[in-house]
Amino acid sequence: QVQLVESGGGLVQAGGSLRLSCAASGRTFRRDTMGWFRQAPGKEREFVARMTSNGIRYYADSVKGRFTISRDNAKNTVYLQMNSLKPEDTAVYYCAGRVPERYNYDYWGQGTQVTVSS
Repeated sequence: QVQLVESGGGLVQAGGSLRLSCAASGRTFRRDTMGWFRQAPGKEREFVARMTSNGIRYYADSVKGRFTISRDNAKNTVYLQMNSLKPEDTAVYYCAGRVPERYNYDYWGQGTQVTVSS
């Protein structure tokens, strides 16, 4: 049973920074694509960033230049560094993993709340 546990969320003022962590257990994810998603109140869940097993990064346009995804395969952990936060970044942030050759994400964390005050 794969488990993802996110941490690092909280309340921050606009312009501030947060670093989210997502620790995996039950699976060595070095071959998986790892991603971050978010869901704001009343909105659908949306893609934020992902990082492939060979280090290629993709970002949503709304976070490009402000957020950075990284991973430490030795620690089975993926990170999301969020800088220059805006009130519209307020959401529950989820990490997820996708095994090779799959299109959909196979396992998800429980989410961590990020609130950005203006």
